Amino acid sequence: MVRDVFDISGRVIAITGGLGQLGKQFSSELVRRKAKVVALDVTAPARTRLSNPWALHCDITSERSLRECLQKIRDRWGVPHGLINNAALDAPPNAPPADVAAFETYSAETWRRVIDVNLTGSFLACQVIGSAMAKERRGSIINISSIYGILSPDQRIYEYRERDGAPFKKPIAYSASKAGILNLSRYLATYWAKQGVRVNTLTFGGVENRQDPRFIEGYRARVPLDRMAAAHEYNGAVVFLLSEAASYMTGSNVVLDGGWSAW
Repeated sequence: MVRDVFDISGRVIAITGGLGQLGKQFSSELVRRKAKVVALDVTAPARTRLSNPWALHCDITSERSLRECLQKIRDRWGVPHGLINNAALDAPPNAPPADVAAFETYSAETWRRVIDVNLTGSFLACQVIGSAMAKERRGSIINISSIYGILSPDQRIYEYRERDGAPFKKPIAYSASKAGILNLSRYLATYWAKQGVRVNTLTFGGVENRQDPRFIEGYRARVPLDRMAAAHEYNGAVVFLLSEAASYMTGSNVVLDGGWSAW
């Protein structure tokens, strides 16, 4: 019988931000493929029923919180086979003014809050859960980045906000944090290679989610495929990197952006 290299059934997968827009998509697809999924999310209640996906309250900026969650996962299912660092703070087009201020007035407090979740949170999740995987000498870590981590944001697509009297700048902290994710992955890919832990980055373009039509129009103009992504379109890449189909792949950055970065 030929083995399906995309088979992830029975594997334990932890997803930070597992109750968010993309986290729910990933969880649903992985459960459908018979993986054991743990959604780690700060919005999850402290006590939840055992299910698949299993939601655990977790503050990824807290090493203690992560270690407590890891122990719960180990007690029930064992050390995870996969970790998806998906949790992040973003500044959508309808974000409050303080979160989307121009660089000259962007507050250090906001900078620290975004970096703490997006970059330090991923670092801590890798340190706690990834280290346990390395001791088992197997595993796959997927760190989620953004096109704004490899390219500067095109501020022109937000200019309609200025015309509405509500100026918007895609903030520096988001771009810096997502750029940092790339080298976090590369560093750990080489660091844990001999322990059998693969570490890769998925770099995503924007997902359509009932944004202002003017934003969608401006965004589409930058994309060769002439549209934003649907949330489910990233599931295949996630499954690929978690599976044996990607067994010789580590330290890589897979870009799914509809062609945005091609021109």
